[in-house]
Amino acid sequence: MSYAVLSYWDIALAACLLFVNAGLSLAFRLGLGKRLLIAGTRMMVQLTMVGLVLKALFALSSPLYTGLAALVMVLFAGREAMARQDRRFAGYWSYGIGTGSMMTAGLIVTVFGLSTQIQADPWYDPRYALPILGMILGNTMNGVSLGLDRLLTGAVQQRSAIEAQLMLGRDMKHAMRGVMRDAIRAGLIPITNSMAAAGLVSLPGMMTGQILAGVEPVEAVKYQILIIFLIAGGTGLGTFVAVLAASRRLTDERQRLRLDRLTAKEAG
Repeated sequence: MSYAVLSYWDIALAACLLFVNAGLSLAFRLGLGKRLLIAGTRMMVQLTMVGLVLKALFALSSPLYTGLAALVMVLFAGREAMARQDRRFAGYWSYGIGTGSMMTAGLIVTVFGLSTQIQADPWYDPRYALPILGMILGNTMNGVSLGLDRLLTGAVQQRSAIEAQLMLGRDMKHAMRGVMRDAIRAGLIPITNSMAAAGLVSLPGMMTGQILAGVEPVEAVKYQILIIFLIAGGTGLGTFVAVLAASRRLTDERQRLRLDRLTAKEAG
């Protein structure tokens, strides 16, 4: 198998497209030029550092270092999920619910995929474990953040309806059912759309990368289908866990709606 080796000049040439976008932003006074260039620079630095770290981890193939790398990925994913919510729980709960749900879903689905379909030897081989966990976490993060944001926003907006049901004798589980259903749906929309569009509208990144690297298209498709199923499983599980945990946090032992446990996102 052969593949095209990219030079630094090739990367610099592709980066010119970002400068074109920055120029258009300046011309139309969008105010995004600086942000685009900073984001592009951060992306290059972060990916370069990740590449160097992965190279070292692949050489070590240690369960300890693989586990530490996975933990760092989960912690950063939790921070990103929290930052995307307009309303959040006060204190540790804001970070803990999202991080815990992503860790649960990510580890379960990754270990399942590694030990059954992929059958890596050893199963914790970082060459397989970390890329798969990264793809699952990235999509689960979107589902969890959307689900939590929709749940907390819905609870605030529908406060009167929820409390009216509670006064009529309904328990919190039934009073919050509609809001929880909408939150879970919102969390699953991105992966549902991705599965529906895969192949006809878009060629997923992993499949495209394998084809460019010389893998037979049919084999690349099989791997991509497997990864999408794993991502869907992780996103669904993570979203369900996050929404259920957050709904329990919104109530207490007296079946009251505890919106006082929420805080608004800080401006800026």
